Amino acid sequence: MTAKANNGHRLYHDNHSDNVCHSLVRGIDCLRDPRLSKGMGFTLRERQLLGIHGLLPPCYKSQEEQVANVVQNVLRYSEPLNQYIYLMNLQDRNERLFYRTLSENIELTMPIVYTPTVGLACQKYGLIYRRPRGLFITIQDKGHIHDMLCNWPEPDVKAIVITDGERILGLGDLGAFGMGIPVGKLALYTALAGIKPYQTLPITLDVGTDNQTLLDDPVYIGLRQKRVRGKEYDEFIEEFMHAAVKRYGQNCLIQFEDFANRNAFRFLEQYRNQYCTFNDDIQGTASVAVAGILASTRITGTKLTDNKFLFLGAGEASLGIATLLVMAMKEEGVSTEEARNKIWMMDSRGLLSQGRPGGSLDGHKANFVKNYKHMTNFEEVVEDLKPTAIIGAAAAAGAFTPKVLQNMAKFNKRPVIFALSNPTSKAECTAEQAYQNTNGQCVFASGSPFLPVEHNGKTYIPGQGNNAYIFPGVALGVIAAGIHHISDKLFLLSAQTLADLVTEENLQEGRLYPPLQTITDCSVKIATRLMEYAYQERIASHYPEPKDKESYVRSQMYDFNYRDSLPCTYDWPTHTYQH
Repeated sequence: MTAKANNGHRLYHDNHSDNVCHSLVRGIDCLRDPRLSKGMGFTLRERQLLGIHGLLPPCYKSQEEQVANVVQNVLRYSEPLNQYIYLMNLQDRNERLFYRTLSENIELTMPIVYTPTVGLACQKYGLIYRRPRGLFITIQDKGHIHDMLCNWPEPDVKAIVITDGERILGLGDLGAFGMGIPVGKLALYTALAGIKPYQTLPITLDVGTDNQTLLDDPVYIGLRQKRVRGKEYDEFIEEFMHAAVKRYGQNCLIQFEDFANRNAFRFLEQYRNQYCTFNDDIQGTASVAVAGILASTRITGTKLTDNKFLFLGAGEASLGIATLLVMAMKEEGVSTEEARNKIWMMDSRGLLSQGRPGGSLDGHKANFVKNYKHMTNFEEVVEDLKPTAIIGAAAAAGAFTPKVLQNMAKFNKRPVIFALSNPTSKAECTAEQAYQNTNGQCVFASGSPFLPVEHNGKTYIPGQGNNAYIFPGVALGVIAAGIHHISDKLFLLSAQTLADLVTEENLQEGRLYPPLQTITDCSVKIATRLMEYAYQERIASHYPEPKDKESYVRSQMYDFNYRDSLPCTYDWPTHTYQH
């Protein structure tokens, strides 16, 4: 809506958002502000009313035509990094077009704005950085974090993703370049779960970097110092958590992303019962992996408790998956000890076994230590243990060798092979290697996308165990119900819901997850299930309780579509718009 004001400016009410621009807005601002811009989607009448007639070419393009143009432009670029830069520039120009393009073309765009291209984008972040997006809070700002949060122009933030950049994907310490991860995660919050973009905030907590290459790099954009650790670092994180709640309220969701193992687990344990928080690398990865494992049992014809799981890696991802697997197996009627006995793990020093030389076996690793001989060779461990499922989350490229895969097919009619490490260059094996070396017997899933594989006249469509199936839906459900604390039970419910959405047709194609183009519906179903549980267990805080929870969830979602801007007058005494 627009109205002519006395000073020649125009009032603009964006009637398809949830907040009104109460300040005077010039027509040109409607072109320059990505929240208001419709590009060439402004009609002639709108251009005249907004005073922007002539500032655009005379051609009118509907949003559908613009989406088609965006896709055509993305495909013009042969390099994924250039595709990423183009889409990020679109996000800076026209938010609704950006999110609609992502939502309707998720198979094309998600590998660009998220795994695997986002890893390359982070490595090149200093070169491709164009426009501020999110907050950079440094250790030097300690004591003033709340003031910095107040600098963020949006007061109604519902979801924050934070990283300190120490363990970006499988790429290691990227410092401030890690900002690409929270930016990408929150883009998927909106595109896949309809969480309103102005209610999201990406944040990098910059405490320095131990990556000397970055410290010597003239285009590095972060603090040029070694990482601060110990008490000062912990106090910095604690101040941030207090400041976020003070600024945005106790129900503001704070997602930890790509923290080093030594910090990720202890922050999760420290804050999970004090704040509305979760760690996607631990809990999100666990949930999507368990969903795939649950779906795989429909192919193998087994229960979870019939399996022997061998993990390559004992870090955040593996321990998170193993912990949630134990929770899922307990629902089949076994004890915690019995469930843990079905899970074996290897880290960089070998099998987690009692009395092995060197290497820490305390903390969460202690739950999965076995009274077994010391072994360090993965091929030999597979041959010795004869697992039914191997799960790779160690960023050990090629660790699932032809011998490993052939042995898995030898020991099992339908071996389960999960090569979950990201990005693609770190995957334990490719889909093609898995199917070829098991003669098409394997049940395969990966963390990065792989193309369909032809083998013996059959086409296999590999399942991608992408966290994006889980974390947007969890966030949507938590926000919709007003859940204060995010328990592991919510992630198990999410895994079960996602597994139930896999159809028999999907399984026949080799998929362990629904097609990516259905991921928004997956998010809605997960959010609805979490809402049902929250009200049943009385952990929801938004009342009255909605009767039709799925309809309520959908009503809370961001609308990607353009709406007409209608003329109106503004009544100053009542502060209302009159058509």
